[in-house]
Amino acid sequence: MTQPRILVTGATGKVGGALVAQLHAAGVPVRALVRGEAAFPASVETVRGDLGDPSSLDAALDGVDAVFLVWPFLSAAGASDVIDVIGEHARRVVYLSSAGVADAAEEPGEAITTFHAELERLIEASGLEWTALRPTGFAGNTLGWADEVRTTGVVRAPLANLARPLIHEADMAAVALKALTTDTLLAARPVITGPELVTQERQVALIAEAIGRPARFEEIGQAEAMAEMKAAGYPPELVDAVIPAQAKLLAEPEPVNDEVERITGSPARTFRQWAVDHAGDFR
Repeated sequence: MTQPRILVTGATGKVGGALVAQLHAAGVPVRALVRGEAAFPASVETVRGDLGDPSSLDAALDGVDAVFLVWPFLSAAGASDVIDVIGEHARRVVYLSSAGVADAAEEPGEAITTFHAELERLIEASGLEWTALRPTGFAGNTLGWADEVRTTGVVRAPLANLARPLIHEADMAAVALKALTTDTLLAARPVITGPELVTQERQVALIAEAIGRPARFEEIGQAEAMAEMKAAGYPPELVDAVIPAQAKLLAEPEPVNDEVERITGSPARTFRQWAVDHAGDFR
């Protein structure tokens, strides 16, 4: 059977990059959508394009069967046009959504949940084959602590006891690969989690263990953290959404499931394993 040709958007990001590597290793024809220079194996085709400019996507979509869609904006503005262009070429979209969308019908969502829910709605109404992957938190987001770990060994952040089932990007990519190349997840919205709840304080301890050097978590207040993030240039709407949403998880942590193993056949990687895999980023 002829392998489908896959277009990966967000190809230079954590999940997209892991997916490109796994598709390439599996012998699946893969094309990476990039806005600038990017390093991939010679047999991985790269095509310039920008999701903010739907007219730039035709060359990238030519001959493509399925698209892995990572939406890089904080609103759904322009998404309808992008999905229309995808529908002119491909037959399937696998969208990287959010576990928070599952609750959007019950109560008003914050900024991130809102745009993910709208993207899901647009894709489902498009006539394309679709899958909406709904991950919890990504282990890769802790790379934001790398400078502090390298320079001071102290991570200053709120919510030391916030425990989340963080996902290794390789596991997220493996689930996406199944959704793109088989029919097992058609019209599905699987919630994808890591294998265990790990507090932020414990995450820093595991990073320290992986790099063989002391590091510790120093808790600061939520208001101080939000002010620092805004001063550092993070979009205010993102900051105002993320920190309060995380604080709610102190009392009601995200559930842990075995969807990674059910879908891929392999157990989800632990945060300890992620820290070992990324030790070089923190040294």
